[in-house]
Amino acid sequence: MFTNEVITTFNELEMLLYKYIMKNKEKVVYMRIRDLADEAHVSTSTIMRFCRKLHCEGFSEFKVKLKLLIDIKPTPAIKSNEYVLAEFFERTQNKKFLAKLENAASIIAKTETIIFIGFGSSGTFAEYGSRYFSSVGKFSMYIKDWFVPIHTDLNSSITIALSVSGESAFTLSHVQKLKEQGSKILSITNNEQSTMAKLADINISYYVTEEWIGSMNVTTQIPVVFILEEMARKVYEINREAQE
Repeated sequence: MFTNEVITTFNELEMLLYKYIMKNKEKVVYMRIRDLADEAHVSTSTIMRFCRKLHCEGFSEFKVKLKLLIDIKPTPAIKSNEYVLAEFFERTQNKKFLAKLENAASIIAKTETIIFIGFGSSGTFAEYGSRYFSSVGKFSMYIKDWFVPIHTDLNSSITIALSVSGESAFTLSHVQKLKEQGSKILSITNNEQSTMAKLADINISYYVTEEWIGSMNVTTQIPVVFILEEMARKVYEINREAQE
């Protein structure tokens, strides 16, 4: 109801009224127009003009819309990490999954450079993955600038792309660019049916239930950390054995 476009049309008195309503929403829905005018120190005509700007025919309609706006929705429950970890290990701690980690590690060990990409919270863990692999002796970098031009021959590199959904437009765009330049693609996604998983040369999926609070994806990233660290440790062991 209170969009930026509408708010910018408020004059000084209407802005004063708006600020009062925002601080006293629960109270305003039960007030008469005269009571609101007295409390907010504006005239009833200012209130009516305010209501019309919000596409309400009168003060009564405005109060109905305000009531709908402030109705409290139940906060969605999210699973505990104990449950998530149990679910993850139950689904992935088997020979097939461990073989995928071994295969990915053996491929990473043979490359000169690891490139990490991800967007949002996946970007945070991509940056962590880059630092962790560098710590075990494998040159890694995280592409933070989404507009960096990519014109280099990347045949001796592998790109590790992180995305819960596997449908991030930004990440997919970079995966395609890096793939065109010769980089192998290893995607870490929540399921192997996503676009990114299908586009990648190798995919490791962790299959945990996605969770949302409103429009925010709060799916746990604990499996991603485990996968990254486990692969890095395996790469370290492969390189150590090769040097002996």
